[in-house]
Amino acid sequence: MSHEPATPTTSSAPSAPSSAPAARPAREPLTELPITRPAGCPFAPPAELAELREEQPLRRMRYPDGHLGWLATGYSVARAVAADRRFSSRYELMHMPFPGTAAVELPPATVGDLTGIDPPHHTRYRRLLMGKFTVRRMRELTSRVEQITAEHLDAMERQGPQVDLVKAFAHPVPALMICELLGVPYAERARFQQHAMTASSTEGSVEEQYAAMAALQEFVGELVRAKRARPTDDLLSDLTGTDLTDEELAGLGSFLLGAGLDTTSNMISLGTFALLTHPDQADALRADPGLAEQAVEELMRYLTIAHTGVRAALEDIELEGQSIRAGESVTVSLQAANRDPQRFPDPDRLDLRRKATGHLAFGHGIHQCLGQQLARVEMRVAFPALLTRFPTLRLAVPPHEVPLRNDLSMHGVQRLPVTWDAA
Repeated sequence: MSHEPATPTTSSAPSAPSSAPAARPAREPLTELPITRPAGCPFAPPAELAELREEQPLRRMRYPDGHLGWLATGYSVARAVAADRRFSSRYELMHMPFPGTAAVELPPATVGDLTGIDPPHHTRYRRLLMGKFTVRRMRELTSRVEQITAEHLDAMERQGPQVDLVKAFAHPVPALMICELLGVPYAERARFQQHAMTASSTEGSVEEQYAAMAALQEFVGELVRAKRARPTDDLLSDLTGTDLTDEELAGLGSFLLGAGLDTTSNMISLGTFALLTHPDQADALRADPGLAEQAVEELMRYLTIAHTGVRAALEDIELEGQSIRAGESVTVSLQAANRDPQRFPDPDRLDLRRKATGHLAFGHGIHQCLGQQLARVEMRVAFPALLTRFPTLRLAVPPHEVPLRNDLSMHGVQRLPVTWDAA
């Protein structure tokens, strides 16, 4: 699931430490955020990020709209920004850092969107949801995840020996788990999945995406009204017993759909791509399915699919020897932070036996991914099951022909053609 990066408030802000590091020599502000990945390296962050991290992990940067803000590339500073209650996650306070976004002004978050709000509104929603996503409750879903995974592997085998893994496996498994969580009736799940696939696809037109998103929001609204009338054993029904309005319930349902589907689908497909191009690592997981827990954490760190976030300073803040002024935006490069050799030795190597705990792929602080435990369960089941079921699984096209997503803040693949030796 997508992380909710930290959105702090000013009320309980920690004071700046007296032993702050000495100010670094002034450098010219960056003129553009690096976004181009190295040729032939679909899993590597832009090479310039590593150079910037080594030179100055918190660097002045000129944003496309002319705003003079900051870029954080080091692990410690990225984690500090995420944890600091003096940085805001409100969309309307942010300046967009990506090239070509000079004219983009973000509106305030829609109702139920936890990513773009600060406490106390964020706190109210989060408290109502946290008990629904505990480690224990998510692990109780493991048998259902295993069942859904097995059913889709059966369907792959019948359809194969060549499929698009995104459509056949990576998307439907988390989609059906979201259906389970929200209590979508069985008869409606095909329609739900079709809208969700269209809304998250980068291959269709923008108009098609917006139409699918609108259809999903209407669908969730209808679902909320149905749960009010006849509650069942699911998350939305549980929440109808709170003081949330129908609009808030529909907004939260739509938020959970987006946060829990597209990101997990991307992780399963891009993670499989990474494993198939690192056959020694795939073999290690195939030989030892008990490695799945460590493997998922390492894949999350290595790939960091939600790779860039932005925060806005609510007051003057001293950080890494730099003075961040109130109103300035700080772009946090999570992909650079997760490759910081100060935190992860030999960070550019995929090593499923690495202890990658502490990575920032799920975010950190009060906006850390709410559904991270469900995402972990899904991936811990999906990867070893896929590799074990199809021991000869391989790419059906050369790696450079796998179409990558071009989203500004999400990394993944559009399609992943795979094949295997039929029995």
